[in-house]
Amino acid sequence: MTAATAIGVAGFAAALLAGGPALLAGSVAGFLAALLAAASLLIASIQPVEHRTMAMGTRWMGGGAAVWAVGMAVRPFAASSSFMSSFADLLVLLGTVLTGGGALIAAGRKLSAMTVLRHLAGSYLCAASLFLIAWVAVLRQVYAETADPALFTFALLPPMLALVVTCAVIPSVVTGRSAAWPLGAAGVAVLATTTVAGMASAMARLDGGPPPTWSLTLAPLAFLLLAAIPWMRPREMPAVPLVGTLISLVPPALVAVATCTMLVHLASGPGQPVTGVVVVAASVVLLLLLRVFVLSGANIRLRTLVSLGDKQLRDLAESTGDVVLICDYDGKVHEIGAGVEATYGYGPDELVGGSIFDYIHPEDVPQIKSSLLAMGLDDDENAESGACMIVCRVRGADGTWRPTESVATRHAGGEDQLLVTARDVSDEEALRNQVAHLTFHDGVTGLPNRSYFEERTREVLTGHGSGHSTGHVAVIFLDLDGFTSVNDSVGHASGDYLLGQAARRLRGAVRPDDTLARWGGDEFAVLVETGGEAQHAVDLAERLVRTVSQEPFRVADRDVALTASVGVAFAEDELPAGDLIRNADVAMARAKELGGRRVEVFAAQMHADVVRRLELAADLQRALIEQQFAIEYQPVVDLATSRVTAVEALVRWWRGSVFVPPDQFLGPAEDTGLIVPLGEWILRESCREVAAWRASSWDIGLSLNLSARQITAPRFVETVEEALAESGLPASALTLEVIEEMLVEDAEETIKRLSELRALGVRLAIDDFGTGYASLAFLRQLPVDMIKIDPSFVSGLGRDDTLTLLTRTIVRLGHDLGLVVVAEGIERPEQLELLREMGCTRGQGFLVARPMAARGVDSLMQTSLTV
Repeated sequence: MTAATAIGVAGFAAALLAGGPALLAGSVAGFLAALLAAASLLIASIQPVEHRTMAMGTRWMGGGAAVWAVGMAVRPFAASSSFMSSFADLLVLLGTVLTGGGALIAAGRKLSAMTVLRHLAGSYLCAASLFLIAWVAVLRQVYAETADPALFTFALLPPMLALVVTCAVIPSVVTGRSAAWPLGAAGVAVLATTTVAGMASAMARLDGGPPPTWSLTLAPLAFLLLAAIPWMRPREMPAVPLVGTLISLVPPALVAVATCTMLVHLASGPGQPVTGVVVVAASVVLLLLLRVFVLSGANIRLRTLVSLGDKQLRDLAESTGDVVLICDYDGKVHEIGAGVEATYGYGPDELVGGSIFDYIHPEDVPQIKSSLLAMGLDDDENAESGACMIVCRVRGADGTWRPTESVATRHAGGEDQLLVTARDVSDEEALRNQVAHLTFHDGVTGLPNRSYFEERTREVLTGHGSGHSTGHVAVIFLDLDGFTSVNDSVGHASGDYLLGQAARRLRGAVRPDDTLARWGGDEFAVLVETGGEAQHAVDLAERLVRTVSQEPFRVADRDVALTASVGVAFAEDELPAGDLIRNADVAMARAKELGGRRVEVFAAQMHADVVRRLELAADLQRALIEQQFAIEYQPVVDLATSRVTAVEALVRWWRGSVFVPPDQFLGPAEDTGLIVPLGEWILRESCREVAAWRASSWDIGLSLNLSARQITAPRFVETVEEALAESGLPASALTLEVIEEMLVEDAEETIKRLSELRALGVRLAIDDFGTGYASLAFLRQLPVDMIKIDPSFVSGLGRDDTLTLLTRTIVRLGHDLGLVVVAEGIERPEQLELLREMGCTRGQGFLVARPMAARGVDSLMQTSLTV
């Protein structure tokens, strides 16, 4: 490409140095430059390019440059022939048209037919205006000196047509955004330079002299630029603000200049009118009138469309329930839709002529006035002044204030008027309020929920700050004792009704400033600001306990008596809200552990106990996996014969080399549910051991203690059946023991499970008999085989006459009911003698035999204990 350009420049220089006529030199330079551009463009068009418009544009421009080059080659040989001269000009004009077409294609704009016509009209106006200006300035003298008017016309026609083409191409190229815009710009440069050169050449031909030297250099330079452009990297044209508007103003501006020029010329003195000039001037006037007529028609159509759109907008707004009105910036109503009557209760005639501010809440008026004032500003810097959203309260005909959302826009139908669409959003506002209420309130009791309580606690603690002493803020946690049994007995719907009653009682017991919330389930929380009087929170907690238990709740045509366990925690310096709430929950759990219907104030030791219990639960789970548990067996002897008749399986835990007493881990195992897998392991292991002893012809039985979690476990009965089947132990050799409290807490379910176990042939025993609440009542409902006297009775034998009498009564009761009576906790000889004298069947205790490992039980086979 560099070599080709050098050749073109060398040819151009050689032509100039040849010393020939100026026309020959210009033709040779133009020919070489155009030929070089054509070669460059056509070669570039066959190369793979990213933009299709650039490839197409280069082909058209390459063809145009080639045709223009041929015209330049013919022109030196046509100086003596008018036909050849016209043919050369025709080729040059055709090359100009092809180059202009390529520039349009490179611009990448898709124009409608109306836009094309508008561009053509604008280009003609520009060309005609420039001709008229040039006529006054130069051409009229040339015309006067020319003997042949036809020669004048034919000489100027090609450059004038090229000028029209140039003016038609410039708007599309300047406003285009295609990546090939440099190619289009180079094409415009070629068009402009060849047009100027053609005009200079025509003027020289009419004068009979050589064209100016500067005119001979323009076209070659432009073609050299065009030859280099295709090899540049394409890039999109940067956006130039208002360029389109400025381009559209060029034609009328040139017409105005041409008009002024012609008027000055005519005023300078009368002259002979030239037909061609008159025709051009008349065509400009006619074309302007035509454009005015077209613009007027378009304006009418636009106004019609705006009016139609305005009507459709009103109809659409009113069909959706919106109120449409037209007012000025002072708020005066000029027109209002009929929908205002259905929405706000006013007739349209009542409002027209009045001010909208008479119906807007006084607190909202200043903001609305400032918004309308901002819309009335005409400065371009206020970009949002054309429309605004207005939220206000509007007074209805019934006197109520309706939340309203409005959109105000400038009305196209009149100056200083606004088109306002207003919508009553009372229903939406009510729905939003309802959603907000449901988000932070409980649907069953209507109290604030957990989320609200946590947020409120954080706000109060933040408001009090860390500078206040302990006791200014307290949290009270309340749990309804025994509520689970209510759901199980009367159903969840009735349970929810009971919760509603409880919430009403609690609400009546707290102060209006206290925050009462339902925490979840049957738990409630109260946030109290004590003002430094800590006793106030404790008094409130005790009042809540009395409020719940003062009288039964009426649910499902029955009275349900409930109590409450309450925990109180006081805020401390730098104590987070979450920790304060947790402390109250821990205190409530402690009150529940101690039997309920009481108040416990949080102490740091409570949290430590909870943490220890959690750690112990984790250790229990690990102990199950690592098999850290063992079983010891305590013999049960026949007090008459001193023979071992059964053994009671007792679980032991050795955490490494440390022995953990059962009373320290059985409770946490029950709370966490680990007692179920632990009890299943004890059952299978002890059944296997006892079955092995029975296989050695030792008629011995097995006793096991059951917990509430074990009995209510889904597959407990199946688990017992499987353990018996796997070990081969007869069901009659297995005795399962339950305590009386378990029979009272969930009597129906417990009796059902025990009856299923009894159906397997398993024997049942009531452990710690005499310490429960309803022992005698349940003895008639259960097929019990055995009762075990609680050690607290046995310990008083021989020392406490009352305990001795009670023990004797229990033994006699057991005999009368045909039950086996076992005394637990025999530690002294006098206890043993009294039990034998009472006729107690069996006994166990340290005096009889201590718990021992399985190998210790082996030595007792077929022997009697010395008791």
